[in-house]
Amino acid sequence: MSRLNKLSPQQISQCLTASSGRTYDIPSNGEAQGYRKAAVLLPLLRNEQAWHLLFIRRALNAQDPHSGQVAFAGGKQEPKDADLQSTALREAQEEIGLDPANVRILGELDFHHSVSGFQITPVVAHIPWPFELVLDQREVASVFTVPLHWLADESNHRIEQRHLPGQQPFPVVFFEAYKGEMLWGATARMTLSLIQLLHGAVR
Repeated sequence: MSRLNKLSPQQISQCLTASSGRTYDIPSNGEAQGYRKAAVLLPLLRNEQAWHLLFIRRALNAQDPHSGQVAFAGGKQEPKDADLQSTALREAQEEIGLDPANVRILGELDFHHSVSGFQITPVVAHIPWPFELVLDQREVASVFTVPLHWLADESNHRIEQRHLPGQQPFPVVFFEAYKGEMLWGATARMTLSLIQLLHGAVR
């Protein structure tokens, strides 16, 4: 069994409390100005004695630049949200029917920036499983889980440096297909940041 699977929710929470550094963030020139705040929920669950992460695949929508992509449930902060954890919980409830009462927040990763202009706070949580989810078909095509030990296997992902005119090079993370699902981009960067953080607790 992978050592990651032996971590308890409390140990994961402790790792997040001690977290510092946006490991796989893109360059932001150290400025928050111009970025819109958003949050996503990274739901960890136990399945067959192993930790899994729950992902969504966005519904096809010609108006959505992220249409059809693998992602975490989440979105931009609204004025009614008390904080960014509230944003992540609200969006998860709206998109996949995850009742906040059944979510145990473990902590946050340091924020990540997106090329679309968002400063995203990844909120890590523990959810019960199995759990009956209700998908908003307008936004979510499907939900699936991936074992944490598979995501942590270095043979299953690669990092490429992307160069855009007038910008510093930044990392683009690509995972191999898992049961036909492709994980890459900001969601992959946040996933790998979580993996690297947890690795520090089991070394």
